[in-house]
Amino acid sequence: MTDENSANVLDIYPLSYYYFGSKEALHFKEETLAERIQRLKLNYNTHGLRTCVQAVLLVELFKQPHVLLLQVRNFMFKLPGGRVRPGESEIECLRRKLSRMLSMSKDDSWEVGECLGMWWRPDFETPIYPFTPPDIKRAKECTKLFLVRLPESCKFVVPKNLKLLAVPLSQVHENFKTYGPIIAGVPQLLSKFSYNIMDSV
Repeated sequence: MTDENSANVLDIYPLSYYYFGSKEALHFKEETLAERIQRLKLNYNTHGLRTCVQAVLLVELFKQPHVLLLQVRNFMFKLPGGRVRPGESEIECLRRKLSRMLSMSKDDSWEVGECLGMWWRPDFETPIYPFTPPDIKRAKECTKLFLVRLPESCKFVVPKNLKLLAVPLSQVHENFKTYGPIIAGVPQLLSKFSYNIMDSV
């Protein structure tokens, strides 16, 4: 097998190899849609394009690949990640966010891999697209998805007000209503990979 082919094979370890704990709840801003739009506008006027990074993490369960999702307030699903700070690299940001959301330590060596895809928000009040509409000169937000390869075993420590769920790729595929366009598109972004599912002991 060539190195190029090896890069397109994902080793996925059983969910049972991982350990789970909880930590202090994260604070989320309580704001209306109008307040959020106003905040995004102020941020854009100050810093320009808003860039967000999100992680795609895979595990095996029932011999099938599952993606790890965070559930917020029992109804909203998201990939781990968040906004890139001014002057911060995308990789540094994603590692910081993963440590904040999924573990105790800030020194975790998360193996952030390639960018799988990018989504664009052309305006503050419009949906997000996997392309920039031709009539938009300057998008307001860009979300980048990165593949993060998990080690054979580790401990996830999740804030008490979040749930970490392993969801089958077959369940999120094109399920826009439940998971939104970004998560629903993850299986297609992963279609170039083959999965090496490690057997449980």
